[in-house]
Amino acid sequence: MTRLKFSEHMKTTSRETRLFCATVAIALTGLGTASADTAPKMKMTTPIPDSITTPESVDTRLGTLNFFDGFPDDATSEKIYDNLDFMRGVESFLNAMPGASMEAFRKGLASQGADDNQSILIFEDLMDSHSLFLTGNTESIYNLMWLDTKSGPLVVETPPNILGFIDSHWFEYVGDVGNAGPDKGKGGKYLLLPPSYDGDVPDGYFVLRSPSYGNLLFFRGFIENSSTATAVENTKKLLKVYRLSDADNPPPMNFIDASGREFNTIHANDYEFYEEVNDIVQYEPNEAYHPEVLGQLAAIGIEKGKPFAPDERMKKILTEAAAVGNATARTITFKTRIKDAYFYPDSAWFTGFVGGSYAFLLQPGVRYLDARVLFHYYATGITPAMAIKRVGVGSQYAAATTDADKKPLDGGKTYKLHLPPNIPAKEFWSFVVYDNQTRSMLQTDQQFPSIGSDAKDIVINADSSVDIWFGPTAPEGHEANWVQTVPGKGWNVVLRLYGPLEPWFDKTWKPGEFELVQ
Repeated sequence: MTRLKFSEHMKTTSRETRLFCATVAIALTGLGTASADTAPKMKMTTPIPDSITTPESVDTRLGTLNFFDGFPDDATSEKIYDNLDFMRGVESFLNAMPGASMEAFRKGLASQGADDNQSILIFEDLMDSHSLFLTGNTESIYNLMWLDTKSGPLVVETPPNILGFIDSHWFEYVGDVGNAGPDKGKGGKYLLLPPSYDGDVPDGYFVLRSPSYGNLLFFRGFIENSSTATAVENTKKLLKVYRLSDADNPPPMNFIDASGREFNTIHANDYEFYEEVNDIVQYEPNEAYHPEVLGQLAAIGIEKGKPFAPDERMKKILTEAAAVGNATARTITFKTRIKDAYFYPDSAWFTGFVGGSYAFLLQPGVRYLDARVLFHYYATGITPAMAIKRVGVGSQYAAATTDADKKPLDGGKTYKLHLPPNIPAKEFWSFVVYDNQTRSMLQTDQQFPSIGSDAKDIVINADSSVDIWFGPTAPEGHEANWVQTVPGKGWNVVLRLYGPLEPWFDKTWKPGEFELVQ
């Protein structure tokens, strides 16, 4: 009889017994507690706080949940477990997104042949909108390479005058190279060590330790005299990557010109997302990432050393979880409720590094979860150099997704934006326009969907202010100061200041808002 459900047991009893049992059940569960007022008072009976008991039924967003004296019925158990798996699927999407983004980078580089520790993609003629990169730019020479230390430590010799970093497979900061690194832009020899490496570490290197085998090396060279030639030549001549064991006879480098190539480096926003994350979990040691996140992944079937093979029920749940996770990340990014994200009151301009923390810490020891989601859904590249205040050095970023009336930027409309006099950029400033869907450069008739102070024919007002127009067609007389948009598509924009000056940091200078012209 103990194997029968309660309801089935009730059917097998006499009418009197059923009435008795029902009376006891009601007395025990009551209207919100296992009522001590109606239950038999036993020798050890004491008052029970209502707050620690479970009602007979609870109305929730999952529907009505039913319990017999705290024990869930079958329908309630099914709802709870479906919801638990769904919640963990959504949380896994949000918390493992940095890794998925990096895995997409790895696959994108591999698709172009840059996955062997000797090959690097170099955008010799700059990046244009053919390539799918989260908020890439059109003003510096991108260099990207996948580093893998599974076969031992790697030596990385860098060229001078670059700004770059190495990030782990889970997209966490490992170290800076170049202008913000210990070589201070002079070029240097770095030694990247594998996880838990306990071998000898020779002298003469800047030593970096990564928690993962796979790592992204990314650095930017700079345009000089309107040309990419010097930066490209320095990279081809001086960049070397080789195993420490090959230091006496390094293999030759393979430089792949990626300008104009069509390939993707952005993580999936559907069920495939979980497959991308599973690839990382299987390849990297568990110690490479946070136990809590790996626990969430394990709860949905992604666990090191085990196949990821969800059944039909679980795959359906994860498909929906990816959709809701993507919608959540998209909303946090494009319509953020993080007040600290905005540079100015009642303004559309926001930062990707909320609170100025590259580790996304709300306070020491407390992760700012929504801030991390905002950054990783929108952009790439984790380094303190992008987040901290450095007057006249490096770069600063401000993004906008809405106009002056808080309405989303519409590719079928024309907007005007005013930059007040004395734009606080020691080196140069620029705008790059992005597609809301891909968060990559907007694909228009213009090769480079951007404009900046380095544009040859840009019109600067007499007081040093600048007016820029964004729209599907150039306003008459303002062709030189116009960036094209696409009717039927939403867009967003990033303002970059290279060599940002004090008026940017103390906010005595601020960019205008996007004013609707027509």
